[in-house]
Amino acid sequence: MSGQLTIVGLGPGPAGWVTPAANAAVAAADVMLGYAPYLARLTPRAGQIFEASDNREELQRAVRALELASQGKRVVMVSGGDPGVFAMAAAVFEAVEKNPGLANDFDIRVEPGITAMLAAAARIGAPLGHDFCAISLSDNLKPWEVIERRLRLAAEADFVIALYNPASKARPNQIRHAFRILNSARKPETTVIFARAVGRDDEEIEVTTLKEAPDALCDMRTLVIVGSDATRSLRGNKGRIWVYTPRSARGK
Repeated sequence: MSGQLTIVGLGPGPAGWVTPAANAAVAAADVMLGYAPYLARLTPRAGQIFEASDNREELQRAVRALELASQGKRVVMVSGGDPGVFAMAAAVFEAVEKNPGLANDFDIRVEPGITAMLAAAARIGAPLGHDFCAISLSDNLKPWEVIERRLRLAAEADFVIALYNPASKARPNQIRHAFRILNSARKPETTVIFARAVGRDDEEIEVTTLKEAPDALCDMRTLVIVGSDATRSLRGNKGRIWVYTPRSARGK
């Protein structure tokens, strides 16, 4: 029997944001692996095995998934959001590169999902309507100096910037360091969006400016979007704020 490893994303939270293809893979799996809070969003069917692990054990989890698939199991690796954006798909292929013999006898499939920046952007309008980039502020797997350089260059290039992993208990001040870098290259009135727990009951969306952003509260459940010089805010019905970035750009 040939095994199968499918890497799926469960989106930012709501069940309606999980794709039919991801749901089909989950339903057919013999074994499900993932970070414990992600697996907790699913209910195992009869005979289905769940193997939960910590968020610092991505590579070990990926190797385990490859081993199970090589034994003929239908394995699903679960991520939040989209599995290819700061998530488990990259870890799986890193494990394949380090252990090529584990992936000879089965197929690996990645099912796309809704990542946090897309969910947050949809909630507030269209801030990603023109060129944008995504940067993780976590320095667990890269030096902070690399993050600083990428922030500075992205700000100078006037990209809209989506900031993942902006703060945690272990590194509460890195978002403030990031804003200092961005403030050095962007106008103080640049639009900034804090989108916390998008799609869940405790969702919070705050629209502010780069000047005021360091005083906003955020955590690991927050996605931060920093607009470009062209990003605009509009007031809709009943005071609703919409943010969008025009599709065209003027030269400087």
